[in-house]
Amino acid sequence: MSIFSNLFKTKKSPAKPVKPSASTLKTAQKKATQKKPATKQRPAPKPAATQQATKQPSGQAGKSLAKQPPADLPLLGQDFIDLDLPEPLNLAIRKLNFSNCTPIQKEVLPHSLDGEDVIAQAQTGTGKTAAFLISIITYHLENPERQPRKAGTPFALIIAPTRELVMQIASDAELLTAFTDLHVMAVVGGIDYEKQKRELERPVEVIVATPGRLLDFCRSGVINLGQVETLVIDEADRMLNMGFIPDVKAIVQRTPKKDKRQTQLYSATFSEDIKRLAKTWTLDPVKIEIAPEQVAVSSVEQLIYFTSESEKFTVLCNLIAQQTESKVIVFVNRRDETRRLEEKLYRQGFKTGLLTGEVAQRKRIKTLDEFKDGDIQVMVATDVAGRGIHVDNISHVVNYNLPEDPEDYVHRIGRTGRAGAKGISISLVCESDAFMMPSIEALLGESLSFTYPPDDLLIQLGSPVRARRVNNDLIPKDKDTRKPPRRRGQPWPNQKRARSMPYYVDRISTA
Repeated sequence: MSIFSNLFKTKKSPAKPVKPSASTLKTAQKKATQKKPATKQRPAPKPAATQQATKQPSGQAGKSLAKQPPADLPLLGQDFIDLDLPEPLNLAIRKLNFSNCTPIQKEVLPHSLDGEDVIAQAQTGTGKTAAFLISIITYHLENPERQPRKAGTPFALIIAPTRELVMQIASDAELLTAFTDLHVMAVVGGIDYEKQKRELERPVEVIVATPGRLLDFCRSGVINLGQVETLVIDEADRMLNMGFIPDVKAIVQRTPKKDKRQTQLYSATFSEDIKRLAKTWTLDPVKIEIAPEQVAVSSVEQLIYFTSESEKFTVLCNLIAQQTESKVIVFVNRRDETRRLEEKLYRQGFKTGLLTGEVAQRKRIKTLDEFKDGDIQVMVATDVAGRGIHVDNISHVVNYNLPEDPEDYVHRIGRTGRAGAKGISISLVCESDAFMMPSIEALLGESLSFTYPPDDLLIQLGSPVRARRVNNDLIPKDKDTRKPPRRRGQPWPNQKRARSMPYYVDRISTA
């Protein structure tokens, strides 16, 4: 139904003037002084021409709604207007400059907004995060709480496999709830347990979490999932591969039964194991499929360079040197090889960052922020850590090694070309990597052509800088002011002084 039909429906024909009696006037004055109760009806959408003018809320209408929204917000696209979303959510969508729904949002939102269970197959970068966040926020705004929610008792739970993905979802949720009173919290490992426990002492409506830390809080009684009304399981295939399914099963058992909650499950692929889990956790779900060919391959140009193992590093350095103003992600299979490659790139003069599972959480967050701000040009990452990289304007993704799992290939190249934007994926394939190409081509449904790298990518590199790395800066040896390290057999600097102290003399004399 268009917005103009809604507008015409709200108009009423003028009634004939009737002179009110004295008792009627007293009753009207008494009602005017009383506070109107909150209604649960969805606010009718305003015409597009008047959406920039918003009414100031009164009373306890939300922490951010009390602020006047910017007057220069863009208008909503027709897709979002047709969804008839609450006005606070429309303001946030306009502020984020969302023009129209992505394909996955067009398919999911009509069903999720009606409270149906959803099973969706979609790759990263398709807008699926906004799809389930919009339905969660809409449900909360249309069904306000009658009583304050108890601490650690959310009404919506989102489970994701990696810490980076959880932080990204929580960040997107904060943007979409900017004009509401929703409190969103990320619960992940690698952050002080007691600090998160103190944050959970106040009411929280939406929790985004990794399975391990969430289950720890549930078992200790800090988080109660008995009132969860919306459950979202993101990247279920990755959780299956990482061995998180037993923890996820234990978490789902702590939520209400599936006929008393809405469940949304998102996965890049639908294996038989995922189908069995979806059947267990959902009730008459709507199945939506966005094939990988429609997401990653159409928006990402894929180049396969056939090189020798000794030429890989030379080709990579020359490739990065040609992209001085671009952000590049380099994927490596193993952690130890990731560390060595990042160090070698750094000594060639590139601004690099390392993202693996063994890097501390605070360091990972800082590295991602520096990558988003442009302080880091090249991010060297593993598959597990790379799944949480949601950074705009990444021009190139380089597969230094081809992944053993073909699904990881699709996830890797999905870091670029996000939301329909153009990107380039370059795979450096040596003889040992070539055996993995048939399974990747079978998943993509097409053949990929091999080419040799151009001559400008085979230019010999200069000698690496021989210096010490301190706070991400290289200090040449002639300016290194460190004291030489203690050799084996030499005394510690304070050893002679300690033995000459009176304390030891007294002990020897009394003995």
